[in-house]
Amino acid sequence: MQENVNQITISQARRDASSIFLAKVFNWMATGLGVTGLIALLTAESGLALTIASSPIFFILIITELGLVFFLSARVEKIKAGTASLMFYTYAVLNGLTLAVIFLAYTRASIAGTFFITAGMFAAMAVYGTVTRRDLSGFGSFLFMGLIGIIIASIVNIFLNSSSLYWAISLIGVFIFTGLTAYDVQKIKNMGERGILEQGEEAIKKGAIMGALALYLDFINLFLMLLRFFGNRD
Repeated sequence: MQENVNQITISQARRDASSIFLAKVFNWMATGLGVTGLIALLTAESGLALTIASSPIFFILIITELGLVFFLSARVEKIKAGTASLMFYTYAVLNGLTLAVIFLAYTRASIAGTFFITAGMFAAMAVYGTVTRRDLSGFGSFLFMGLIGIIIASIVNIFLNSSSLYWAISLIGVFIFTGLTAYDVQKIKNMGERGILEQGEEAIKKGAIMGALALYLDFINLFLMLLRFFGNRD
């Protein structure tokens, strides 16, 4: 009887730790999305979006963003939590500058509508990733392969300019980033259950930032894929 009570107590402690860590991750993610949205709106309002879209600045921003993500992913164990948070917010600002160009292509009403659709889908898959007892780790490699596939196909389509391939990439992309949302949330939940809260403030903060970055990227990419379907051209 005592052994069963101890197991229940340990199990409850793990669930509590997981909930606390997930809350930290979602707070970071929400803040990052807020920064990105604000910067994108201000950039569009100021007229800078047109300058960015019609100059090499856009590609410089994209390359810088990719560099930040790769560096942060590769060096997060070596850098301080403060540096990691600065890089995360820098990425959110730069992404806001690049996303401002969507205001040149789509109406604001359709952008707002697509955002809420994305939020709903994201929330549903986040809940699924949190509560499901099914191990989603086996889908990780499959989803990653699919992600690489749509990146390659997108590059190829720059030269082919095929509308059929464009819509196929968009549809597959929606499924991939929807799946990645559930997969990443479960992975983050498991990090909390494995005791990351016991590893010290630095480890907790860096773990939360990396988790938030993964979910931030899932959300943004899902939003962009859905915008292709629900966005009304200006």
